[in-house]
Amino acid sequence: MGRNRYKIYEPTHPHFLTCTVLHWLPLFTNKKSVQILLDSLTHLQKSDDLKIYAYVILENHLHLIAQSNDISKSMQKFKAFTAYELIKLLEKQNIKTLLDQFAFYKKAHKDHTSYQIWEEGFHPQLIQTDAMMINKIQYIHENPVKRGYVDEARHWRYSSSRDYEGVKGLLEIERFW
Repeated sequence: MGRNRYKIYEPTHPHFLTCTVLHWLPLFTNKKSVQILLDSLTHLQKSDDLKIYAYVILENHLHLIAQSNDISKSMQKFKAFTAYELIKLLEKQNIKTLLDQFAFYKKAHKDHTSYQIWEEGFHPQLIQTDAMMINKIQYIHENPVKRGYVDEARHWRYSSSRDYEGVKGLLEIERFW
């Protein structure tokens, strides 16, 4: 099977997306690493007209429902920028254990860099109906609850669940599609 198993046929339509840290390593366990993701998404909302309908950030992956003028290019920018910034953060904080693992698990064809932060791809699924949109939003918001991190979805700080309850969250959220 090739590296590009998932295709985007409607690049300007909303997609359910998943970005996973290489080997499911727990990278987003502090505010600084999560802030890099939030800052990148905020920047893309301005530069790429990225619309975020829902999101959740957990310790080793994130889910989004998003759209832009070209969602594939937007996600490539997101992953490239965040990888660069996360490596800088790990080096600055001298977190050698994670850096060693990102070097060890790096794919062989990634010979232009010493580390690999993200698994390849972002598993896009085109949102085709209102029912699918609602189902995916619920899935995203319930992720921390299913993992036992919180009892109620709105208690997870790094999620759009609060926005759907009328409380301003950490990112600008589009609630109408």
